[in-house]
Amino acid sequence: MTSLSAYIDHTLLTANASETDVRKLCEEAWVHQFKAVCVAPTYVAYTAEMLEFCPVKIEIATVIGFPFGYATAAVKIFEASNALQNGATELDVVMNIAQFKSMAYLSVREELTQIAALAHERNAIIKVIIETSYLDSFDLYTACEICAEANADFVKTSTGFAPQGADPEIVRKMRSILPPGIKIKASGGIKTREQALAMIDAGAERIGTSAGVAIASAL
Repeated sequence: MTSLSAYIDHTLLTANASETDVRKLCEEAWVHQFKAVCVAPTYVAYTAEMLEFCPVKIEIATVIGFPFGYATAAVKIFEASNALQNGATELDVVMNIAQFKSMAYLSVREELTQIAALAHERNAIIKVIIETSYLDSFDLYTACEICAEANADFVKTSTGFAPQGADPEIVRKMRSILPPGIKIKASGGIKTREQALAMIDAGAERIGTSAGVAIASAL
């Protein structure tokens, strides 16, 4: 199997993260050759500067509408555009769960479609966070369908702010629903190598975690 580092989005989204913390994150990503770093929008430009001369390609991911997803579409589209201008190559976008639970499915799909189109115009990718702990089986199926219709590149399990994070069984269900071309990112509470491997075995192709160094270094 490919090295675990190639699956990991090395993540730092705490409210009190400083530039020093972000620099350390980038250094760790450089050493371990993680797939991506995931930082707050305010640090995208700084992260791009830190990784400019990295000899391996490390994607710069940031979050949009984080962590609750209920900003208006116009705000999220502007946030996405601004992040791309600052150097983001991947957008982890929180689905509007409030609208979704109100069954405003067309509005949810239209918002995600616009952000996906914006990302793809800039050769970036979009991962849609559906926050699976709030979804029953019907909701999960519907959310995955909407993401597929909106041309998402990945569907992501969790923000890490909900009551429950990633679960291998949910990842497996998502894999059975989604078209083969749409990938899955498992995130939320993944702290160990065993947990990461379980998610990959269930069908995840990315792992979002703040414990990337510990996972990559574990035997």
